[in-house]
This record gives sequence, C-alpha cells and structure tokens, in this order.
Amino acid sequence: MRILITNDDGIYSPGIAALAEVATAFGEVRVVAPNVEMSSAAHSITASRPLEYKRARIKFGNGVDAYAVNGTPADCVALGAHQWDGVDLVLSGVNLGSNLGNAIWHSGTLAGAKQGALLGCRGIALSTPVDDDRPEPDFAQLKPWIEEVLEFLVPAKELKLVNVNLPAHEPRGVLWTRQSVRHYDGRVVAGKDPMGRSHWWFTVVPVEHVEEGTDRWAIEQGYVSMTPLRLDLTDEEQLAEAQARRPADRLSFV
Repeated sequence: MRILITNDDGIYSPGIAALAEVATAFGEVRVVAPNVEMSSAAHSITASRPLEYKRARIKFGNGVDAYAVNGTPADCVALGAHQWDGVDLVLSGVNLGSNLGNAIWHSGTLAGAKQGALLGCRGIALSTPVDDDRPEPDFAQLKPWIEEVLEFLVPAKELKLVNVNLPAHEPRGVLWTRQSVRHYDGRVVAGKDPMGRSHWWFTVVPVEHVEEGTDRWAIEQGYVSMTPLRLDLTDEEQLAEAQARRPADRLSFV
C-alpha cells in the first residue's frame, strides 16, 4: 500500500512527523506537504502560478521520502499523487488544533484528505487540540491511539473519507460520531488600533449547546472522534421534498 501524507501546518510540523512514523507500519510512505504553514486554506488550489516540488531539507525516520511544495494541502496531494503513481491512501495531519464541526468547511487538513478522495484514493484527516497551556501535543502519548485508529480505518476500504480528532489528554476510547453543526452569534466588534485606524473583530460565540453523539461532544468527553464524511453534499431529504412539492418540469423561467 502506498500512503501519501500531507498537512496544512507545513512540512516542519511535529504532527506530520508523528503521523509519518506511525504510518510506516501500514505501507510505503511519502510525505508531500506545504513548505510554509497553510492553516485554514480550505480546499483552495493554486492556478495563477506554477508549483515547485522539492526534496525537503528535513529528514523523516524509517527512510521516508519527503517533498515540500509552495502551495496548499490540496495542491500537495494533487502533485504528490501525480509524482508517485499508485497512491492508495492519503493521510492528512496530525493537525495542531482540532477540526470539529463547522471547521470542516475551512480546514486545510481536511482538504488534503478530501483531495485524495476526489482523486479516487481514500482520505483520513487527523487533528488534536492545542492552546496556550498546550502549544504542542504529547505525541508520545497520542501515537498508540493514532496507530489504533489506523489499524481500524486502513482496512475499512468502504470508508472513503474520515475526519478523526484526538483529545488533548489520554483518550477514554474511540467513538463513531457525526459532525457538530452549530450557529454562532456573528457579531462584528469595531475598534481602533494605536494609530487611530479602524479595525474589526469577528466573534465566535456559539448559540447552541453541544449535541451528544457529535464530534465536539466526543472530544469534550475525552474520546477519539471518528466521523465518516462524503463528497456529495446533496441534502437528499430536502431534494425529495422539493421534487414532490414542485417537480422541475413544471417550473417556468421568464
């Protein structure tokens, strides 16, 4: 099995080194990651300039080849798969910071895994929280859990795209979850900088409580969260209701 690994924190992140080390037990591994941090790049691709694909200066263990790209995580996966035929699985992470709920939309980490799924490979994104008291995760503690997750997900070929989040401390176990969807207050707070220039801050205060069974709930309870995702965003229930209520062949356009 050929496993392509990327991230959005950049090729020098300790998270990608930890993931590459664990992944070597499951197949042949190659790292292709951004040469600088590309957090929250979402699924953006570079179309206005050429990309560079250079052997990385950093050395990964177990003889893993590593390449740096001056582009986004999606660029890295597309270019990496082009340069290395027969990629079976794309792993993205381990991201320094959770990717829960609405963050799935703008996560560069998840975009790397999604790009793999779009190319016909399977994709798994992995993330873990950081904060001021924990600027770097304890990967020695997390590696056995990363391995446990991969032992289950790698053979599960029916799962084309999975978002995995690991808690900050020793997990209590592993749970299947659904995406947490929450609305936020959306306030814009105006201010002035020391030079008197206007600036604005967006607030992100959640409106709803966390629902049991979601990815965010699992992490708050101390579990590893595994959320199967799909590329097709169609709301099947609403589509069926809309078709029954107003069939398209009866619509008229002026």
